[in-house]
Amino acid sequence: MSSKKQFRNEVSHTNHPRAVDDDVVDETPALHPTVELEIQAKVDLNNPDAVGRGLTLAEEERMAAREWEIEQTRERWDRRQTSSREMRTATAVAQSSIEATREFKKRAGSVNRWADPEEPDPREQLTAEQLGVVNREAGRMQSKLERWSRSVISRRLAEAVADGQSMMSAVVGVFEEFQQAPGTVIPIAAVSEVSRREVSIEGTITQLWESSDPAIQQVGLIEDETGRTKLTVWEKSNQPWIDEGERVRIHGAAKSWYNGRVSVALTGWSTVDFPEREPWWE
Repeated sequence: MSSKKQFRNEVSHTNHPRAVDDDVVDETPALHPTVELEIQAKVDLNNPDAVGRGLTLAEEERMAAREWEIEQTRERWDRRQTSSREMRTATAVAQSSIEATREFKKRAGSVNRWADPEEPDPREQLTAEQLGVVNREAGRMQSKLERWSRSVISRRLAEAVADGQSMMSAVVGVFEEFQQAPGTVIPIAAVSEVSRREVSIEGTITQLWESSDPAIQQVGLIEDETGRTKLTVWEKSNQPWIDEGERVRIHGAAKSWYNGRVSVALTGWSTVDFPEREPWWE
């Protein structure tokens, strides 16, 4: 008895994935603008009538508002070739500064009545005899106070007399006030009396000695006709070297105290002048 078996070579499309050909070439042609199209694009881009094309309505409105704002900012108010805008601006700023200064002085008048701009000149409130003495003393004080004018001294002296001080007390007080004002060269004997941390003095370097501290450039004594004090020049102050016996004028020297004695030091903020030195260009 014989049996026959039939074999079929069938492929199930449901169980096996479809083969994909990786060597397929995309034959879609690449599109490039012609020379004429590129030229036309540049013309359209630079054409002012074409600005804003392709934008949304909101973007167009925003761009138009920005252009209007720029135009208004650059445009003169009077649209004249010879405009007075700068002059009017300078006048308005000056007037505003004057008003602010006046308002500040009026507030200061609550503490010092002579600071009030509406307060009459104190010299108008003195008798003829008092005014004569004030002018004479102001002239005498001005010869010793080089930085102050006679009119400023006489007004300050008149203020003190109008406030009830005697003439002698007013003269002494006003002279010390101007003599010890910031920036004024004071006698060395008065260094300990002023309340400021920096003073200006003038004198002769009578002695110099070496210091064991490397932070000190020079140390010595400075003296004038009223007294003497110790002078220290710090290395980092970048100050010029001073010779013994040389006369110097110092502005902005820092005060310090040691064992009850006052001394001065030159810092980077101090300035030194040499009245007797010849200029370097000579």
